[in-house]
Amino acid sequence: MSNTSQPNPSSLCFSQLPLKPELLSNLVTLGYEQMTPIQAQSLPKLIEGHDVIAKAKTGSGKTAAFGLGLLQKLDVRNFRVQSLVLCPTRELADQVATEIRKLARSIHNIKVLTLCGGVPMGPQIGSLEHGAHIIVGTPGRILDHLEKGRLNLQGLQTLVLDEADKMLEMGFQDAIDAILEQAPKERQSLLFSATFPEQINWIAGKVLRNPVKVEVKGAENAGTIQQAFYRLDSQHDKRDALTTLLLENQPESCVVFCNTKQETFDVTEHLVSLGFSALVLNGELEQKQRDQTLVRFANKSVSVLVATDVAARGLDIDKLDAVINYDLAHDPDTHVHRIGRTGRAGEQGLAASLFTDKDGHKLLAIEDYQKITIEESTLPEKSQQSVYQPQMATIRIDGGKKQKVRPGDILGALTGNGGISGKDVGKINVFDYCAYVAVHKGAAKDALAKLEKGKLKGRTFRAWRVR
Repeated sequence: MSNTSQPNPSSLCFSQLPLKPELLSNLVTLGYEQMTPIQAQSLPKLIEGHDVIAKAKTGSGKTAAFGLGLLQKLDVRNFRVQSLVLCPTRELADQVATEIRKLARSIHNIKVLTLCGGVPMGPQIGSLEHGAHIIVGTPGRILDHLEKGRLNLQGLQTLVLDEADKMLEMGFQDAIDAILEQAPKERQSLLFSATFPEQINWIAGKVLRNPVKVEVKGAENAGTIQQAFYRLDSQHDKRDALTTLLLENQPESCVVFCNTKQETFDVTEHLVSLGFSALVLNGELEQKQRDQTLVRFANKSVSVLVATDVAARGLDIDKLDAVINYDLAHDPDTHVHRIGRTGRAGEQGLAASLFTDKDGHKLLAIEDYQKITIEESTLPEKSQQSVYQPQMATIRIDGGKKQKVRPGDILGALTGNGGISGKDVGKINVFDYCAYVAVHKGAAKDALAKLEKGKLKGRTFRAWRVR
């Protein structure tokens, strides 16, 4: 396994690469000019046809790196599955498919299909019957389609394992092995992982051939993340400490990381009992619950998300004010990945970590990994402020893409003919059979009335406020 040199990303532009003209022109319209560090290191090797193992965290631009690599190789006239991207969660698969479609929009007649669990099988079977060039999905559902003979990988040229560490952590190892057995041996394989646990070396040995290894050194956001570590006498003291930190900092959006599912339930129940706007995110949630939870957190109608590491993978929030490690991560790689979710795009971010004397080895590992000296911070005095609430509310509409509903339709219905002000409308998310729109709480009643009495696409859809 060879390592690439560390080029200066500020001097590398996409136009310097031997990409198809239609890909380059589309990148210009998207505003993609200079490559991110992970793109600068991996994309030239991908285009040359090398197998690549890359260490890259969420938000680093890795999807565009492997997306452009597989689009460069793709022959749209050959209507077979040429690329397969495996992801640990449906949310990440949806994000990856959306990004690939955006990168491919100048290529006519290309079909990118998403195959994930947690959604009805019927529509996927129908889509597979019509074929696809690129498949993005979760291992379990991909394997199901393969075993039933609905999916054929004989024309596969590129296999991508995205967030490989979390796929292994979630128990997808057997499914990945079974998928590999049905994939051609002669192919290009790419492995992207936010952390490098020991199992990664094992799977890399099985999947990759003479891979080039690329890694972006250091945390890109280190300068904008304020880290604080708070020593507590016992695990029981963490609840009061968490409450104090939330009241003191009042983050509009905060992820609280716990190491177990049960802890996420307990912490969420505690916060809700105090009046905080908090939701749980772990592997026990059904897909509909998970979708709704992520939408409400992303659109700022819920302030606190209490999550496990696996459940939070694929979480794509533009601006996260704070990360609180209720439990220290089991390894320093995961710690850096957690705190890297805040302080993005130059914004100041807070990363607070709670620990007890039992966590000494974890602290030492973080110090060694980040090359820092951890100094204990003093918890603020118990705040006299009342529990704060988010300023947005979420309305669900019982109509989505399958009913031809678009974000513009929803915005128009809310703001037209004496409706609410456009500045009171937040994020709009449209799924296959439903849609969510965030509105300012003060305008929520009028917004709901407007949707209930008005029409979208000439139809009246049921709408209600999500609480």
